[in-house]
Amino acid sequence: QVQLVESGGGLVHPGGSLRLSCAASGSIFSINVMGWYRQAPGKERELVASITRGGNTNYADFVKGRFTISRDNAKNTVALQMNSLSPEDTAVYYCRASIARIYDHSMYLPNWGQGTLVTVSS
Repeated sequence: QVQLVESGGGLVHPGGSLRLSCAASGSIFSINVMGWYRQAPGKERELVASITRGGNTNYADFVKGRFTISRDNAKNTVALQMNSLSPEDTAVYYCRASIARIYDHSMYLPNWGQGTLVTVSS
């Protein structure tokens, strides 16, 4: 089994910052792409940012210059530093990782965390 556990969500004022973290654990052989998605009430889940094992990053236009994704391959963790938050960033944020398992590392399968709520409000 593989688990992704997020942390760091909460309530923040507009203009404030939060740092989300996600740790993968279990029968992991290798992790390819890791990323953060979000889903606001009444909206579809959307990509926020992703990062490859080699460190190549991809950001949604609405977070460029405000959010920074990073990862620690040795610890199987990924983080999202969120600055200049606005009420429009309010959503449940999900960690996603493409993981090859120890007992079958022939393919990478998507795995999701349970989500962490970020609320931006005055």
